[in-house]
Amino acid sequence: MNPASFIRVAARRGVASQSVRAFASKAPPPPPRATSSSTPKENTATQKQESSAQDVLPQTPISALPSLDFVPGEEPNRERTGAKSSKDSLSSIERKRRFWGRVSMGMLALGAGAVTWHAGREWEEDELREMRMKREDAPDTRWGRTQQRIKGIFGTFTEPLWTELLPPPLPPPHHKPYTLLLSVDDLLVTSTWDRQHGWRTAKRPGVDYFLAYLSQFYEIVIFTTQYHYTALPIIEKLDPYQFFIAYKLFRDATKSINGQPVKDLTYLNRDLSKVILLDTHPEHAAAQPENAIIMPKWQGSPGDRGLVAMIPFLESIAIYKPQDVRPILETYIGKDIPLEYAKKEAEAKQKHIEDCEHSRKGLASSGFTFSGLFGGSQADRSPIPPSYLELKRKEAQAQYLEEKAYIAANKANFDKLIKEEQEALERQMPSTFWGAMTSFMGPPPQPPQPGQPQGEAKPAGSS
Repeated sequence: MNPASFIRVAARRGVASQSVRAFASKAPPPPPRATSSSTPKENTATQKQESSAQDVLPQTPISALPSLDFVPGEEPNRERTGAKSSKDSLSSIERKRRFWGRVSMGMLALGAGAVTWHAGREWEEDELREMRMKREDAPDTRWGRTQQRIKGIFGTFTEPLWTELLPPPLPPPHHKPYTLLLSVDDLLVTSTWDRQHGWRTAKRPGVDYFLAYLSQFYEIVIFTTQYHYTALPIIEKLDPYQFFIAYKLFRDATKSINGQPVKDLTYLNRDLSKVILLDTHPEHAAAQPENAIIMPKWQGSPGDRGLVAMIPFLESIAIYKPQDVRPILETYIGKDIPLEYAKKEAEAKQKHIEDCEHSRKGLASSGFTFSGLFGGSQADRSPIPPSYLELKRKEAQAQYLEEKAYIAANKANFDKLIKEEQEALERQMPSTFWGAMTSFMGPPPQPPQPGQPQGEAKPAGSS
């Protein structure tokens, strides 16, 4: 090879390497689209034009070509000018919103502090009376008064619906000094469910006699944790003529402690020294356990006598009239009350007989007796007289039989009155939506009658 041809080949290799570097730094061009009108000859001509164009590319210095030695994703260093970015700035509306938000939070905190300070004021007599507290029992510090009042605000959701669950006692001729609170579930009735019959409720043996007899001595109040719409039909079956049950209290009369309904007797508006609660759930009587008698649950046994066996004990309390029933109930805690009381009554009966015998012996030793005065002998003397308890029990039994006979004789009239009352209620109930709205809003005004001045419309229903 001659020197001239060698120089020409080297020059061509240098130009080709520079062209390769230049095209490597650029994105590859899109491939040419093949059209249906192109022919193999045209494609060959195009390739020849591209190869000739590469041969005539101008030579570019290597230093001016872009470098391929870089890391993808790197950004070049930028100098900070100190200007604030627009993305961190707030608009005037946003600044106003934040300002008024801070003002509102400050006013709310100031109001809460003022309310808290006002809640620590001194007690008022009406306030203490509403809370059923005495001044000496109420908190006497500002913080204690504040806590008590704040608890009272949230107590709306946990306290009974009324501050006094029962009205004031009746006047003396009809007043009964003792109040007997009775539960319903597992004490007076029991409910069972099966797939064949659904829910069925059974009355406990002797429950009718229990209510009718003790209503002579006690103000009987049904106090149940059921809601009124489930318990009221049961109570109406127990006392259909409303002779024996004085009042009815339901779930809304209980106090909620940790989600558990509790019967707080301080809301009763009765003297707790003369209140007895019969229940089968100890947690329901947690507020005043000293006033409660917790009985075993009745499971539906037809031969059960537990309720009737409690009558002599409750009867004796009402007959002897103690000043406070709580010490008496305390002596029977954890015991079988009917059995223990039967023993005590037997002992009292034996003592009564001995006292009567002793008094008779004293009269006999003196030589003077009524039988001897009228010519009788010692064998004709009268038997042992009944005790005070037996006399009162006999009177109560006679009164119970008299009331039972009266109800049986007038049962048809009572049933007729109940039916008429139900029919009257049904007639008053609206049968349509518009009727319900009309009864809620009140009757429309009546047009004036002839001879009646304008503006003095006659009320509906007047004659």
